[in-house]
Amino acid sequence: MTEAAVIVDALRTPMGRGKPDGGLASLHPVDLLAALLKETVQRHDLDPGLVDDVMIGCVSQSGEQSATPGRMALLAAGFPEHVPSTTIDRKCGSSQQAVHFAAQSIMAGANQLVIAGGVESMSRVPMGSARMGQDPFGQGVNERYAPGLVSQGVAAELVASRYQLDRDTLDQYSAQSHQRAAAHREAGAFRDEIVPVTLPDGRVLSEDETIRPATTAERLSELRPSFQDDALKQRFPEINWSITAGNASQITDGASALLIMSESLANKLGLQPLARFVSFDVRGDSPLTMLTAPIPSSKRALQKAGMSVDQIDHFEVNEAFAPVPLAWQKELGADPQRLNPRGGAIALGHPLGASGTRLMTTLVHALGQNGQRYGLQTMCEAGGMANTTIVERL
Repeated sequence: MTEAAVIVDALRTPMGRGKPDGGLASLHPVDLLAALLKETVQRHDLDPGLVDDVMIGCVSQSGEQSATPGRMALLAAGFPEHVPSTTIDRKCGSSQQAVHFAAQSIMAGANQLVIAGGVESMSRVPMGSARMGQDPFGQGVNERYAPGLVSQGVAAELVASRYQLDRDTLDQYSAQSHQRAAAHREAGAFRDEIVPVTLPDGRVLSEDETIRPATTAERLSELRPSFQDDALKQRFPEINWSITAGNASQITDGASALLIMSESLANKLGLQPLARFVSFDVRGDSPLTMLTAPIPSSKRALQKAGMSVDQIDHFEVNEAFAPVPLAWQKELGADPQRLNPRGGAIALGHPLGASGTRLMTTLVHALGQNGQRYGLQTMCEAGGMANTTIVERL
């Protein structure tokens, strides 16, 4: 018999700017994650020895993030030595994939209790550092997609062009992301999901430092395009060059974690789950446009669940770049008021390997606070892939 997998808790750190002077930059990523793991079990008076596995998403697995950060973090958190960990890399969807693996292992009967999460310290381990200046594609891919694949920023420009999303539309959406996040922070909506972090100097970071309440579309319109290039102009004459630092996600430090267990174990331990899993999907799309896979993946997840888009109360579509959720919304026909209603990565930041469980953390707490039933989360991923998860509040 298939065992139901449920989310018992979902937590995250505040989001810190991924710069040398950012709020979390003084903290080693292992120690950042360790503090979150410790809180995840302590707040439920849970024996950490019951944890079957700790599955952690992390994209830049080099330097301080190279030694299976989940394993080092659980040891630093005081977990018994018999608890294992693994590191998962599905690019921006790494920790969402960790959630899928965790839940599916429980549903298959292989595990009873798994912590799925992610960590990324982009201030200390720069994005792209694992590439080491080398070609990651190889001859076959380079020949198939000659004259070559492009960066995610250029892919975002291609998506904006395909879906006729002009610069003002992108900037208006991006300003809205900050406004929504700021309003929910002011209302205390993020307090249930954030675990304050004590820094080495004794200071405590308890709120996201990435939200800019004063952001307006007018101010964003003053920023210059980030990816414009003469050679690319010739290759892609259809691009209007609208992607800037203001309508893209922020480089960020952060960690997030979900406590996932079988429904029978939750009942045995007297724990009230937040949500159950309804549907999972992962799917690829063009690696050139790269950011469009959430569209077919979301459609397939809904089909697997036997649901329509109108039945979903809350959508979390990662704001890697503003064209991603906007193109997704055009294709799915979703209510824009239900799309990233608490802001997204443009305001809250995108700590790569931690973003999947950050989005899910925000989603399940929003469902609970609003008395809503169904939520859908999806993320674009480098290489042209996407994960989608549908959950139901319990």
